[in-house]
Amino acid sequence: MKKVIIARHAKSSWDNPDWNDFERPLNKRGLRDAPFMSQIVAKLIEKPDLIISSSAVRAATTCRFFAEAFHYDESKILFDENIYSNGARYILNLLSSLDDNINSVMIFGHNPDITSLFSRLTGEYIDNVPTCGVFAVAFDIESWKNIDDENGQLLFYEYPKKHFKGDKTIID
Repeated sequence: MKKVIIARHAKSSWDNPDWNDFERPLNKRGLRDAPFMSQIVAKLIEKPDLIISSSAVRAATTCRFFAEAFHYDESKILFDENIYSNGARYILNLLSSLDDNINSVMIFGHNPDITSLFSRLTGEYIDNVPTCGVFAVAFDIESWKNIDDENGQLLFYEYPKKHFKGDKTIID
């Protein structure tokens, strides 16, 4: 059994027109949502064996909140610039090349790739994984090489607006 947890970075800032897309930090809402969602996800699934993130500022920052919630050693996070620029197929190839001793991995990336991966990995179509949306999928496989052979089982799909209405927090 292999598990994949995939997260879209939290909401980013557009305040400074001099920032290039790669450098944009989280905005106020992103800084609220990332720690909040990390706590929810850490209660839903065990700590991943490996965390890999886009090295774009907004994704890396979101990733660090989750690493803290999972008590995952931040120095062991793998930052991969190619997640930012090379698309969903790159992430699938990355997953299929993982060592089979790794049973669970968490990936932080960007849309439209994250939404595409949701549909590809689960076989369920959705229009959009919102910022700081997180989903987990389990695969009945022994080797990561087989991840693209069949759809996995969706374990959960969480996103901030499931828990926030306006400024109020709603806990189910």
